[in-house]
Amino acid sequence: MNGLIDTHAHIYLDAFKEDRDVIVSSAVENGIIRIYMPNIDTGTVEDMLEVEQQFGNICKSMIGLHPCAVKSDFQQELYMLENWLSQRDFAAIGEIGTDLYWDKTYWEQQREAFLIQVNWAKQMKKPVVIHCRESIDETIALVEKERDDSLTGIFHCFTGTPEQAKRIVDVGFFLGIGGVATFKNGGLDKVLPEIDMSHIVLETDSPYLAPVPFRGKRNQPSYLVYIAEKVAGLMNVEVEKLIAVTSSNAQKVFQE
Repeated sequence: MNGLIDTHAHIYLDAFKEDRDVIVSSAVENGIIRIYMPNIDTGTVEDMLEVEQQFGNICKSMIGLHPCAVKSDFQQELYMLENWLSQRDFAAIGEIGTDLYWDKTYWEQQREAFLIQVNWAKQMKKPVVIHCRESIDETIALVEKERDDSLTGIFHCFTGTPEQAKRIVDVGFFLGIGGVATFKNGGLDKVLPEIDMSHIVLETDSPYLAPVPFRGKRNQPSYLVYIAEKVAGLMNVEVEKLIAVTSSNAQKVFQE
């Protein structure tokens, strides 16, 4: 099994501090050819770039402010992140978006931060990688308003309905499918058969959301193999075909 692309993995976090070399080696041994790393805030950029420097043939960095990191000082955070963006190239603007699961206090600030970063992406012709936990309809609506020929990207950790999937596809975005696809009550077993492979990419969200049979443990990019196998089964296609199509989709998104 070769040619897998993990479009979303936080392998620069402390969860991998003790064995990052082993984790990346295991990923390569399992056919992972690229790992895209979403940023969280200004405090994670240097650690992420250090990982990219060490494993630059595999690991690629994004830049952005995660919605759960949006607080009253978000404008200062964005200023510093925009400065990073002016210094070097990044694969995407991400992880950005909205979140109504953890804290609703800064909802308006989340929306403002999201729109500012979407406009960075449009100006620089970069894809965006979107987080939208418990806020998928609100976030799709924001993207629909901002839609133009230059805006594309991924709705990370998609767990929505066929109708929501169609709205996302209709604005030129891809669906990021991860470990939830392997969960017994994850719901994607009802949705994925109604989606064409041309609209999905694969992800782990490491160290979170490990797939079955590792659910509840630390996730890692090599587990993308299990996600690919499950998704192929749900979509009734050969796993090699699924890998080829989803990896091609990822390369299209990230302009490889």
